[in-house]
Amino acid sequence: MQQLDPTGIEQPRNPEAAQQAQEEQRAARAASHHYRQFEVMGAHPTDKGTWFTVWAPNARNVGVIGAFNRWHCEPLQRVPDGSGRWAGFIEEAKPGHCYKYRIEDAHGHWMDKADPFAFRCEHPPGTASQVWDLSYEWHDQEWMATRGKRQSHRDAISIYEVHLGSWQREEDGRFLNYREIAQRLVAHCEAMGFTHVELMPITEHPFYGSWGYQCTGYYAPTARYGSPQDLMCLIDTLHQHGIGVLLDWVASHFPSDPHALARFDGTALYEHEDPRLGFHPEWNTMVFNYGRYEVRDFLIGNALFWLEKYHFDGLRVDAVASMLYLDYARGPGQWIPNEHGGNQNYEAVRFLQDLNSAVYGAHPDVHMIAEESTAWPAVSRPVHWGGLGFGMKWNMGWMNDTLRYVSRAHFYRPWHGDDIRFSSVYAFHENFILPLSHDEVVYGKGSLLNKQPGDDWQKFAGLRTLYGMMWAHPGKKLLFMGGEFAQVDEWHHERTLDWHLWARPPHAMVARWVQDLNAAYRRWPALHRYDFESRGFHWLPFERYEPTVLAWVRRGDDDDALVVAICNLTAEVRQGMRIGLPAAGTWYEVLNSDAPCYGGSGVGNLGRVMAADTPLAGQPASATVTVPPLGTLLLSNRPDPKPLQTPGEVHARQ
Repeated sequence: MQQLDPTGIEQPRNPEAAQQAQEEQRAARAASHHYRQFEVMGAHPTDKGTWFTVWAPNARNVGVIGAFNRWHCEPLQRVPDGSGRWAGFIEEAKPGHCYKYRIEDAHGHWMDKADPFAFRCEHPPGTASQVWDLSYEWHDQEWMATRGKRQSHRDAISIYEVHLGSWQREEDGRFLNYREIAQRLVAHCEAMGFTHVELMPITEHPFYGSWGYQCTGYYAPTARYGSPQDLMCLIDTLHQHGIGVLLDWVASHFPSDPHALARFDGTALYEHEDPRLGFHPEWNTMVFNYGRYEVRDFLIGNALFWLEKYHFDGLRVDAVASMLYLDYARGPGQWIPNEHGGNQNYEAVRFLQDLNSAVYGAHPDVHMIAEESTAWPAVSRPVHWGGLGFGMKWNMGWMNDTLRYVSRAHFYRPWHGDDIRFSSVYAFHENFILPLSHDEVVYGKGSLLNKQPGDDWQKFAGLRTLYGMMWAHPGKKLLFMGGEFAQVDEWHHERTLDWHLWARPPHAMVARWVQDLNAAYRRWPALHRYDFESRGFHWLPFERYEPTVLAWVRRGDDDDALVVAICNLTAEVRQGMRIGLPAAGTWYEVLNSDAPCYGGSGVGNLGRVMAADTPLAGQPASATVTVPPLGTLLLSNRPDPKPLQTPGEVHARQ
């Protein structure tokens, strides 16, 4: 009698290989949870061969074709447990071998599909999966043991968003390897003072122009930049230098490429059958069916996979709004209401709550971040409070209002003050990240620099004060690559950033300003301790109202120094402005965006402001200040509270 593996499938020809594979499969299944199907599904190599397991419940037959069998079909067996899985062991299949599943649908049509659980994919334009061993020796133990403290909500989080294919390239235009990027990215982030890197999607995607947002290999990093171990080295290197790594993760839709998830076994497995639910008209992609537990397990397991196997420190979940609303990007008659007649997608809500509960239950020291562009309530509130369970949310309202305001001519700004002030009304309704992301510098929107009105000097000054407002505003920070040195042109994925601009003083001076903002943000607890609580922010009054001059105070704990931000949003110097302050005494000028070292005109307050015990509009003290043109001042009632911490900070202060 032939032995059976734990699924009940007959063993392959070699009894020793069968016994070995059976023991490994049993151990894997004993440790697995339904959210950890990646430990069983897909291709799992052993020293005797490879186990293949795939979900295709409506298929007539399933087999494996690959380099190990000259692309002739070797049949798999249906697992007799009603799960719809097919499995088998192939001795000849070894790590590195390309393969696909050959599936016969219910109508007798055969199709070749890539493995949804493949750990590596063939380099595009190839579409095959690859057998792969994910073994890697990590060296980031110190980071992993302390990251909960290093990236808590009470700490400074300043994120540098990166598209790996266009951040830097070889001189001939070829992509860099993950390992080559690692050394350069570490040096840059250390010099600039960013605490985290956020990678735009790196899961395998056939169309490079999708920037990774239309992915087909959910468990495989794109082979364009190297192997899975090369990506692990990139993350490991960043961790060893104290820099966290976030992954932009797409669970809202997937492309309809015939080799991938769409109609995987001839039926709608991962998507809805009805296009009013299963097709996204705006992106020409398929929408996941969150009502199927197999689909939820596939996606939640995928999130855990990237956090565990690759040591990512959090996931930024893309396009959450498209998941929450049944009528997203759909007109009348193009969508199906829920059971109550509304447009809320209750299945997606439950999926997101399960996702966040599973992730935080397994890894409480990571971050789940929502890119959610509507006013859906409690996105970053716990599930047991009725929220979606995310840890943070992108503040798209702040981004849209602020960029609309700073794009206006200076003359018109006094009549649009609500755009720049309104964010304070809801700043603490969610745990917000302030994003100036890739979406703001593509498709004819212009670079951040060229959004600013006026002549060249005013454009650079306006960009510096935009950053000054952002870093002093409640909320964590995110800046897309190129913004740190005032990239002139829009971002384009087919070429590298214009690094030669660093040789031009105005651009290098903007970089120095970002460098110093990150340094101040990390050193002054008042600027980050209560990013998510109203106790950390309060508007400050002026004796004479000026709609284009704003001032507020940031607070930390009771024993922390206070920080006051004053922003002038016109190109005129404002002299002799009396401002109410929370304490009398000396207020030290921490930063001044108009300083000559940043390319400014040198207007300021000679390094300090003296506040008298003269109340003003509810504040116990007041002082007279000069506010530079298109400038941001940061004042503190104590000198620098911490020593310089990084090489970048030391350089920035020299």
